[in-house]
Amino acid sequence: MSIPLSKVLQTEADLRTVYKQPTSGAVTKALRRIDPHSQRFIELSPFLCMGTTGPDGLGDVTPRGGEPGFVHLLDPNTLAMPDRPGNNRLDALTNIIRNPGVGLLFFVPGFEDTLRINGRARITTDESLMQRFIVNGKLPLTVIVIDVAEVYFHCPKALRRSVLWDVSAQVPRSSFASPGQIFRDQLNLEKEAADIDRALDKGVRDTLY
Repeated sequence: MSIPLSKVLQTEADLRTVYKQPTSGAVTKALRRIDPHSQRFIELSPFLCMGTTGPDGLGDVTPRGGEPGFVHLLDPNTLAMPDRPGNNRLDALTNIIRNPGVGLLFFVPGFEDTLRINGRARITTDESLMQRFIVNGKLPLTVIVIDVAEVYFHCPKALRRSVLWDVSAQVPRSSFASPGQIFRDQLNLEKEAADIDRALDKGVRDTLY
């Protein structure tokens, strides 16, 4: 889609012709360390999205989940998160090695507010850290350690608009193609979608941890 150059906002000054200046509260709410409220939110959270940047400059976002509090607070400036089995593309991990800047967005089921933490990450197999995250007798593959640089809560507008937690807004899964059908169509596979779905489901069950 072609957009006239005159309609493309290219500088912060251009943006400020559309957006007001932030309130003082919106600016000063950003903390440099985890406070007790942020700590409690992390303890309640079973899910987050982690943003990284690829070598080509493209952003990348990956979902991360576990039991509530699966991300551990090591101290007010440091978090640790287990890396569990995935698809082995290692997109986020290789991004961190090249550019350690990360952004985390924590969710708590039923809460409309979210917690945003920005910082710099490193990847380790330190035994003492790995032992913290044993589930069903299994260690994580690695641990991602985040040095916290910025912490603040987001207002609830996005989740309120989306009615994400409203049961009446849930979409029946049957209204969308199954993972097996998607794989079959996108990869031009001859295998039946139902067979692919069964294999995918087994893979998830067998390698959850």
